[in-house]
Amino acid sequence: MNAIFDIVTVRADYEQGALIVIDQTQLPNKEIYLALKTPEEIWEAIYSLRVRGAPAIGVAAACGISVCMQNYREEDVQGFHKEFDRIKSYLATSRPTAVNLFMALDRMENCIRVHEPDGVRGMKDAMRREAEAIRSEDAAACRRIGEWGLSLLSPGMGLLTHCNAGHLAVSEYGTALAPIYLGQENGYDFKVFADETRPLLQGARLTAFELKRAGVDVTLICDNMASIVMQKGWVQAVLVGCDRVAANGDAANKIGTSGVAVLAKHYGIPFYVLGPTSTIDLACSTGEQIHIEERPPEEVTEKWYVHRMAPDKVKVYNPAFDVTPRNLITAVITEKGIAYPPFTDSFRKWLE
Repeated sequence: MNAIFDIVTVRADYEQGALIVIDQTQLPNKEIYLALKTPEEIWEAIYSLRVRGAPAIGVAAACGISVCMQNYREEDVQGFHKEFDRIKSYLATSRPTAVNLFMALDRMENCIRVHEPDGVRGMKDAMRREAEAIRSEDAAACRRIGEWGLSLLSPGMGLLTHCNAGHLAVSEYGTALAPIYLGQENGYDFKVFADETRPLLQGARLTAFELKRAGVDVTLICDNMASIVMQKGWVQAVLVGCDRVAANGDAANKIGTSGVAVLAKHYGIPFYVLGPTSTIDLACSTGEQIHIEERPPEEVTEKWYVHRMAPDKVKVYNPAFDVTPRNLITAVITEKGIAYPPFTDSFRKWLE
């Protein structure tokens, strides 16, 4: 079995009454698991990127709210709903861009409404089953995404990826990295270039860590080196994940993704966006409607340095994501298949 799969990104532990996550802010130097027992601890872990990646955030929200609601001790159905609504509203404020967070919370809400006649005990049991279903469905979807993605690739290809859309970002396999892991299992011998992904270095800390641990041939590059490796002919495809995809195919992903797409277009390299259909938001008609989270300036000026590396009080613009226009995307790859432009028809067929 792939060595990276020894790490369990997120799971519910009902004996401890905790959401268990690996603290991704400590990687690659330390593998530390956190036991999160309160809504505040779960919110902080999502906001601070201790757990991150759109699908993993959704799983964490589902498992987290299930764990928290097990602590409700009264046999008052309406009180149970009130407490659920409070926690749901609170967790929904942790990260605004990834649609999986909201979809998972909405799905858990629908679950308890369906099982309201079963009383508080029945609703608690149903939440446990539903959270596990969300986790297992995500793992299965990622495997299928990998299979569809691998069908577009050939052995020996050079691949470039941005941010981290691997095992650490989901339940298993990943989205953008899933074809790479399946290729590894089938002897494809891919050569992968991982953008470091400033300012939070998810590519350097997480993607390079994952792929190296899995035995994949991976080379870490600074973000501004993507052009030269493409120019040298070392990249035959770009694989990236997504946090939200609009109905027209515009895709929000980690900041810097749209720049990679521009380069890929210039050099004639296919640019693939990979993610589960849960990241497709048909209510969002274009990428202009996607809310882009802005992060604290300290992430740019000092987070990774022994000494501050920017002038004191300098203005900082730190968007967490950007939107890649649909005309720069070769295909969107999901667990249900491959969508080519125009994307809307495929998306509606899958989701309506």
